[in-house]
Amino acid sequence: MTDSDKPRLVGTNHIALEVGDIEAALSFYGAIFDFTLRGRAPGHAFIDMGDQFIALVEHDGSPPDAERHFGLVVDDRSKVAALAEAAGAEMIDGGFLDFRDPWGNRVQIVEYRDLQFTKTEAVLNGMGLGDLDKTEAAKKQLADKGML
Repeated sequence: MTDSDKPRLVGTNHIALEVGDIEAALSFYGAIFDFTLRGRAPGHAFIDMGDQFIALVEHDGSPPDAERHFGLVVDDRSKVAALAEAAGAEMIDGGFLDFRDPWGNRVQIVEYRDLQFTKTEAVLNGMGLGDLDKTEAAKKQLADKGML
């Protein structure tokens, strides 16, 4: 529902994940993904994703939620399952590429080419990903919304 008196959602700035140990979490995610750190603070680390980031926050733990999850967009998901398993992730059966990190956070992996999610050419180039393209289905979804 559109209500011109309310702010519009534009995107996600960051995701915050509770982890038991910052160094262990950086090691876990570093075994799966290529990333750089945006910064660190006591009990926190910030994984850069171009114009967005993941905030890792040290926490003493809470039980994982069965369905709550977040989706990470990658340039190529073909190696993610093997890398996640090797890093100790709990793989989740189903129609998606989902896993749980050692702290119970559920992560869903999606490929950039398959989604209507886009980054500007300048951001993609700045990330060294200027050659990424979209599938015809994703292009149609964008075109249908007047975004292509």
